[in-house]
Amino acid sequence: MAQAAGVSQSTVSRALRGDPRVREDTRRLIEETAERLGYRPSWVAPPTPQRTRTIGVVVADLTNPFFPTLLTPVHDELQIMGYRVVLFAERTDIPTGQEALVNLLNRSIDGVLVTTATLDSRLGQALAGRDLPVVLLNRYVDAMDVDRVIADNYQGGRAAARHLLDFGHRTIGVIRGPANTSTSRDRHAGIVDAGIALDERLVREGPYSHQCGYQNARELLRLATPPTALICGNDVIAFGAIDAAKSLGLDVPGDVSVLGFDDVPMAAWEVFQLTTVRQPLSEMARTAARLLVERIEHGGDIGAGRERLFATSLVQRSTTQRVAR
Repeated sequence: MAQAAGVSQSTVSRALRGDPRVREDTRRLIEETAERLGYRPSWVAPPTPQRTRTIGVVVADLTNPFFPTLLTPVHDELQIMGYRVVLFAERTDIPTGQEALVNLLNRSIDGVLVTTATLDSRLGQALAGRDLPVVLLNRYVDAMDVDRVIADNYQGGRAAARHLLDFGHRTIGVIRGPANTSTSRDRHAGIVDAGIALDERLVREGPYSHQCGYQNARELLRLATPPTALICGNDVIAFGAIDAAKSLGLDVPGDVSVLGFDDVPMAAWEVFQLTTVRQPLSEMARTAARLLVERIEHGGDIGAGRERLFATSLVQRSTTQRVAR
């Protein structure tokens, strides 16, 4: 294998393990050579008909309270059904992050629950191509024919926008999540279709993080004509936006209303009392776990990918109010 690719055996090993120190062109050459020769590394376990009763769950940033909120009911539901959980962190900060994760997921698991799917991700397609049962939770990819459990993000975006419009807000800023996620795309479409005359200069985009909310809110709130309300891509972005407003000496909601999405447990804390759009995370997580076990145990009899769509609802707390006139 190494001789055919014209590299050392150690380079082959590092490339197939997803080591970021291997140059991208070298890695692709090695992968193409391995596929042509039908080469399978010895450290990858051969396929076996026996089940391990182990589920891989792919997450991103565990410091984000959204993911622990999903993981607890997933773990509990799988445990009831006699399965254990192994967590995998998808690295999106290095070119080989997804390839390395696919190699890891080859090892002794019966199926994968993915919470991090992006519209341009190769992870889900790579897993589906290996006949490994996959369920997408919270997000989806249009072309992937796998089971998916999602919230009605479009209607959630509409509800958020209508809430602020009913409160008289007209200069509304939006700090949306990454454009390559179905959550951000669908929520933004709902906001636009609700009837807001959205000024693109008041729209910002970034990761679902506190820092994203903080930096973008500071920018928007320091404009000559700042927005009177902010719709945030998720609750964590909203927490950052609230911090930004307070750092500028502004009152929430007196000077600016802030609205989030998800309704993670922190949103109800007295320090935040965040108005947000709730998606039933626990019920979604348990449903995804059940779908995955069904797919593992009865996959041949189920057929095409199934969708479970959950309704969203607005939860009004104390970070939004009628606009001052």
